[in-house]
Amino acid sequence: MSKRFNPPSAFLSGSYRVLPLRFRRLPWSDEEVFVTSMSGDWTVLPHSDLARTISGDLSPAEPLYDELLSRNLITDELSPLTPLISGIRTRKSYLREGPALHIFVVSLRCHHTCSYCQVSRQPTGASNFDMSGEAATLAVERLFEWPGENLTVEFQGGEPLLHFDRVVSITEAIVQANRSHNKRIQFVLASTLHDLSEIQLQFLAEHRFQLSTSLDGPEWLHNANRPRTEKDSYRRTLKGIEAGRRILGEDRVSALTTLTKKSLEHPEEIINEYVKQGFHSIFLRPLSPYGFALRTGHRIGYSVDDFLTFYRTALELIVQVNKGGYVLEESYASLLYSQFLTPFPHGYVDLRSPTGAGWGAIVYDYDGLVYPSDEARMLAAMGDRTWALGTVREPVSSWLNSPAMQSLSEAGVAEALPTCADCAYVPICGADPIDHYARQGDPIGHRPSSPFCAKQMGMMDHLIERWLKADHAERSIFRSWALPNCSRNEAEAA
Repeated sequence: MSKRFNPPSAFLSGSYRVLPLRFRRLPWSDEEVFVTSMSGDWTVLPHSDLARTISGDLSPAEPLYDELLSRNLITDELSPLTPLISGIRTRKSYLREGPALHIFVVSLRCHHTCSYCQVSRQPTGASNFDMSGEAATLAVERLFEWPGENLTVEFQGGEPLLHFDRVVSITEAIVQANRSHNKRIQFVLASTLHDLSEIQLQFLAEHRFQLSTSLDGPEWLHNANRPRTEKDSYRRTLKGIEAGRRILGEDRVSALTTLTKKSLEHPEEIINEYVKQGFHSIFLRPLSPYGFALRTGHRIGYSVDDFLTFYRTALELIVQVNKGGYVLEESYASLLYSQFLTPFPHGYVDLRSPTGAGWGAIVYDYDGLVYPSDEARMLAAMGDRTWALGTVREPVSSWLNSPAMQSLSEAGVAEALPTCADCAYVPICGADPIDHYARQGDPIGHRPSSPFCAKQMGMMDHLIERWLKADHAERSIFRSWALPNCSRNEAEAA
């Protein structure tokens, strides 16, 4: 349970003023509370110390006074509000440049028949689901209307390799146009990596692509989750990973696993597969309520509680792998620890407030329609175009004035939403209105019964509990995840 305390502006007691704060009673402790400031600084206090703080009974001579000052939970005449304001500005700094992630869906065709597919894939021969040259040209023009200097251009499908000519033409058009714009652009290909040719690999290497693929675990599980007619998905995936590493470099190929009900029974086998294949990160991604995944949910789905039980087990296994000397991070834990342990923003649009949909990401679909997120275009593929911003024929300014963008603005600030406004985790969480719309039929949704909120709070509770109970070695592991440019030795010394 979380609560918010907003002291009156004139509330002065003793020598300090209590700043707006939120607190959460810890599920594993009857004696302590998790307390956050407006800027996301946090601490854990005994109930009695929080009560004394709010009552104005702290003495400047006690250590707790200085700790609360440093965490922007109280202020006094000698302590300006500059650090609090700077902290908020830093954590929300992604708003300055607009969307940094631009997704080009070059084809919906795919040679897989995954039961959890979110994007309503199409047969490999259905070329009418490919992005046209005209749509691609206009999408590139729109890309450069945004003000951001650091852009990630990600090619998705379906399977983008099935329309690789369009990947080539868009990449070359962006490179050409960027000669006059001078933006820093990173290219990403999200693909099965099946049937990669040497010519394709050379092109990807020339433009320093990052490759993102799916590896769901050992061969039997991967083939079950991601079937092909030939029943060789796992073998082809490993072949593509090896080729990508050979030509682009070891650090330019990443993978994630999507978890089905069967996956939850085998955390150790999944993690061992990632170690076996030489990966140093793993993203334990739950199912989403879109596309084929929604239709097959009764067969492959599971509850939030089941996922959290799996996640706690898997995280413990990953920690033990690290203690054994092999570096492996869990990507979502890395993201959340970065928010707990640093003041800096992140690139994960689902955990932003204001929402990352539209403000952090834009999707240019194969048919020229434009969406604020991948989830929005998945809903459109299911027949619901509520969140379409417009088409590539229209300027960005018209997208920003669209009804969809208006709805996102109204429902996309977590600090202003019922229940979220009082949650201690809100400074480091997101609103995700499209997920709530998909699950609950409303972009604001009912937070107490929201699967998104239940998952987020469960994971944050667990990560905070682990951090508080961790020994020095374990904390150094989590710190190295939160600080990706920090080596394990540097983390241990911190």
